Amino acid sequence: MEQGRARDDARPYTSAGTPPDVRVPEQARGEHTHGEPSAPRGVQRHSVRGQILDALRAALVGGELTPGHVYSAPALGARFGVSATPVREAMQQLAAAGAVEVVPNRGFRVSERGPRERAELAEVRALLEIPVVLRLARTVPAARWCALRPLADATVAAAALGDRAGYAESDRAFHRAVLALSGNQQLVQVAGDLHRRSQWPLVNGPAARRADLLADASQHTALLDALIARDLTVVQSLVREHFDGADA
Repeated sequence: MEQGRARDDARPYTSAGTPPDVRVPEQARGEHTHGEPSAPRGVQRHSVRGQILDALRAALVGGELTPGHVYSAPALGARFGVSATPVREAMQQLAAAGAVEVVPNRGFRVSERGPRERAELAEVRALLEIPVVLRLARTVPAARWCALRPLADATVAAAALGDRAGYAESDRAFHRAVLALSGNQQLVQVAGDLHRRSQWPLVNGPAARRADLLADASQHTALLDALIARDLTVVQSLVREHFDGADA
């Protein structure tokens, strides 16, 4: 399937034929991993495909898979210690979501996205999430908001480490928990999909800096403080500011 891919693969790959630092959970491998980097956080699925999918998503957000470059399933499978089949299956799921494009007989090209697409995603997310958060601010008791403190703290911890993949995961978890208080699972699912897509890297775009992550995480803690205090004026200001910055 991947014959003739040498030119594109040569640029982003290491000598093993895969991007550096792309990690996969030990459970998905057919080998021991003593001394290797730990697996991405939150990868708990038992299926190999599910674990590979999580690893590839983390690699996308973390910048190990470069927009515009082609990656082959056999080469990635060799890196992960699995066959090409679960890698192809995971890549097909990413292709259905628009994260990658199928390149016949070569592999998968990481989609090239521009600032306009990110801005559009931020606008749609704001239209969905802001009214819900403002409604919840008037009705949800402080104790329910306090229960979300560990999730907000997790975003700060990931940001402090400059861990882009870890931050993306904890950021989605915080937003998902806030929206779940609405009791509308369709909203949670649709908003979560939009959120994940908004985290994919931009072509030739600068990587998120540690300072950027910390600024975003601080908005989570400030918003949670305002929600606990039921300060509706501050909640409205913070939630709008948070989404205004999401298209930057």
